Amino acid sequence: MTTARKLSVAALTVGLVAGLAACAPAGSSGGGGGDDASGTECNVGISMPTRSLERWINDGEGLKEKLEGDGCTVDLQYADNKTDQQISQIQNQVAGGAKILVVAAIDGQTLGPALEDAKSQDATVIAYDRLINGTEAVDYYATFDNYKVGQLQGQYIEEQLGLADGEKGPFTMEPFAGSPDDNNAGFFFAGAWDVLQPYVESGVLVVPSGKAPADDDGWKAIGILGWGSDDAQAEMDNRLQSFYTGGEKVDVVLSPNDSLALGIEASLDAAGYQPGSDWPIITGQDADVANVKAILADQQSMTVWKDTRELGTQVQAMVAAIVAGDEVETNDTDTYDNGEKVVPAYLLDPVVVTKDDVQGTLVDSGFVDASDVGL
Repeated sequence: MTTARKLSVAALTVGLVAGLAACAPAGSSGGGGGDDASGTECNVGISMPTRSLERWINDGEGLKEKLEGDGCTVDLQYADNKTDQQISQIQNQVAGGAKILVVAAIDGQTLGPALEDAKSQDATVIAYDRLINGTEAVDYYATFDNYKVGQLQGQYIEEQLGLADGEKGPFTMEPFAGSPDDNNAGFFFAGAWDVLQPYVESGVLVVPSGKAPADDDGWKAIGILGWGSDDAQAEMDNRLQSFYTGGEKVDVVLSPNDSLALGIEASLDAAGYQPGSDWPIITGQDADVANVKAILADQQSMTVWKDTRELGTQVQAMVAAIVAGDEVETNDTDTYDNGEKVVPAYLLDPVVVTKDDVQGTLVDSGFVDASDVGL
């Protein structure tokens, strides 16, 4: 598995300054825009999966603002986690003149025909944070190192329980996985499970529910469709009520993202667990405001922060290069095989955030406001 490359902020900034100068408004000539054969029109369709998760609202609106600031015409759509709606929105964007599509897929397997039609009309397709599978009609992929996201979660659990020391345990653990239709969820789980599975096999980590996949490929069996907090809560309720009836306690919950973590935390609270005494280690991802507050309240142990502003900046640079007719920068041309092609990708690094890091990492960077998280 390819690990994330280290970003050179200076190089990225230089690339942006050079590339964005070419990003002319839709319909204009000059700077590689308009009808110049060396570039393309800066008319961008952004397709985001849902407004039900905070991160997608931030991603979509942030990217729209960046591109409009460069003079691009931008159509931002949210698909309410409905694949048919996303397909229809993409088709409408292309019919409306979009020459560049930035797509965060709901289901990475279903968009092929719509994107192939878009390619036939000379659109360029950037997969945003979720790989689109089963089609050659994907030009680029911008994301974080999603295997590393899971790896960081697994390593955090390993370190907090002292598993590598071989002197502690056994500990009870309940693993969760993300939505089975989200390609990223498999990478998240594989990263974590490659760290944790050896301890399950040795008996240091015990999974009373039995929901411990035999290998990385078994993650879909414990996946929570749509990343729903309510569904995660119901699943955790079921595990507690079925497998922890004799006074046993959960020591750790592997949660791949913050949305699932919220549901798991609600279930534990309802079951009488108390932060600071018998509350388990709980992982997460995205640094959503509600989860940052949970971290400060000792109800969540960590989150893996993916600064989506950096992701937006990278996509902004990709769009600028496409408009100018320049080579689009990527740093991984080996890892992301979608079944039809290896999609050239740009990977960014995720970061672990704990209670001690909230102020210095999230607040001081402007990612969250201190007042929103009670600081």
